[in-house]
Amino acid sequence: MNTGKLWHKGFGKTWTKFLPFLSWLPQMNGETLKADFIAGLTVSLVAIPQSLAYAQLAGMPPYYGLYASLLPVIVGALMGSSPALSTGPVAMTSLLTAASVMTLAAVGSDQYIQYVILMALLSGIIQMGLGIGKLGVLINFLSYPVLRGFINAAAIIIALAQLPNMLAIKRESSTHFLSDILHVIEHINHAHILSLVFGIGSLILLMALKKYAPKLPGVLIVVAIATFLSYLVGFEADGGHVVGKIPPGLPHFGMPHIEPTAAIHMLPAAFVIAIISFMEAMSSSKIIAIKTRTNWNENQELIGQGLAKIAAAFSNTMPVSGSFSRSALNLASGARTGMASIISAFFVLITLLFFTGLLYHLPKPTLAAVIMMAVFGLIDFNVIREAWKVKRADGIAAVVTFAATLLFAPNIQNGILTGIILSLVLYLAQSMKPEVVILGLDERGVLRNAKRHNLPRMHPKVTAIRFDGPLYFANVSYFEQSVLYLLSQDPDVKFILVVGNGITNIDTSGVEMLKNLLERLKKSGITFVFSSLSSSVRDILIRAGICHLIGEENVYITQRDAVEDLKRRLAEMGEDDAESAQSPETSGEKAKQTETQKA
Repeated sequence: MNTGKLWHKGFGKTWTKFLPFLSWLPQMNGETLKADFIAGLTVSLVAIPQSLAYAQLAGMPPYYGLYASLLPVIVGALMGSSPALSTGPVAMTSLLTAASVMTLAAVGSDQYIQYVILMALLSGIIQMGLGIGKLGVLINFLSYPVLRGFINAAAIIIALAQLPNMLAIKRESSTHFLSDILHVIEHINHAHILSLVFGIGSLILLMALKKYAPKLPGVLIVVAIATFLSYLVGFEADGGHVVGKIPPGLPHFGMPHIEPTAAIHMLPAAFVIAIISFMEAMSSSKIIAIKTRTNWNENQELIGQGLAKIAAAFSNTMPVSGSFSRSALNLASGARTGMASIISAFFVLITLLFFTGLLYHLPKPTLAAVIMMAVFGLIDFNVIREAWKVKRADGIAAVVTFAATLLFAPNIQNGILTGIILSLVLYLAQSMKPEVVILGLDERGVLRNAKRHNLPRMHPKVTAIRFDGPLYFANVSYFEQSVLYLLSQDPDVKFILVVGNGITNIDTSGVEMLKNLLERLKKSGITFVFSSLSSSVRDILIRAGICHLIGEENVYITQRDAVEDLKRRLAEMGEDDAESAQSPETSGEKAKQTETQKA
């Protein structure tokens, strides 16, 4: 008897909505556990050295990364909706954390560590709130070009931020990241040669292993070799920086210290961290869902990731997120359920309890190389180039976000906020002036873009247009002005035909504008005609009484119905389109004039 299926069909079906792990935990068997064990072990071999590196990136002592790879990983696995998503420290979230907190406290100080822990709590609460409120859809407000512009800039900042560790040159912590890095480069003659050798050597070895032996745990191999060589040559005694002593045992669990004033200052940055970190988790979850043919729920994942961050705060450590690289490794290693992540956390626990001494001589330049290697894959300018080709506004948003993120660094959250605001402004500007297309009749009797296809009007007494966009408060004036302008150019028009398949919605402002426009046209002896309206838009017009004002006989299901019936009505009125039909050139010229007027 399959108890897992009985559970899922019965009592457990309701509870799985609140406790996602109940969907896979009852179905565990020997085969599944074996697959998850192998995947968990494999991921832990990468997660342990990566965690140390990302803690360093966040400005925290390296062993805090191990703390972040313990309880938060388990909570993320139990409460998330994606079975193979690997939660823990990640580069982007670590950078955002450092950038947000370093303006409030000195990096490495006790206050800095407390603020980082507080950031984990705040960003986790925000994510939980978004998930509980089923507001995962808000993530869509962050357009892909803006996100890619930010990620490219952030990846470059992350890589450049490792230069001080590579060269063993102290970086000044001013409000201008690029000037700080320039200061480091100007003093490259003071670099610690052995640190540079360890850093560059580790980076080259990581690249070689990735290219020639991608199935091997390259990060673990490089870290092991570097640690052994560091001990062998006396790297620390020569002036090099190593991870140093890691206190063995579990982290301190408890309520994080909350400083209200600092918390208020950190809220905007916490919101950015919540959104950006979830974007990475969401990307991984989507890929996992496609490859495993399973479903995932963005709102539940928000709750899971939020709880993982809160668990990080109560574990006295830094914010976490879903890792793209470790999730991919988890899936490739055969992970079937969240148990793989729990097993990964178990090996981190073993390391904390018994093997911290082995990490003492791990060179910090090697950790810098691990970070650099991780972010090189994030840099992709082709996406920005393609966005520019597809739509100029998207390209502008991507480029501005990229430049703003670099210029605002270390406050890179201001870069993504700039991109979000700019993309919304560009969208609003575009929606305020949607395309009003003058339509002509082709040889098959179909209304098409008169300018593009050089077509004549369907009849000299009819102006046919298509409005591409919702008719709402921001563009109703533009729609009205466009119609009136066309009438001023052709006073003999008897019918205005609006092909409405491009009108996706109408709000109250749109309804009021139509009422006023209908009254004005009626006084001028002009009939307003609609065709091809969607059922939802037509329902709105019926409820608002617009269809009654227009007249049911002036609302057509299809444009072909409109063309045929308008020709009949014009013939009954004694209008002969054969004698006064407009030439293609004239129609095209009028379309050009309209475009000029709109511009």
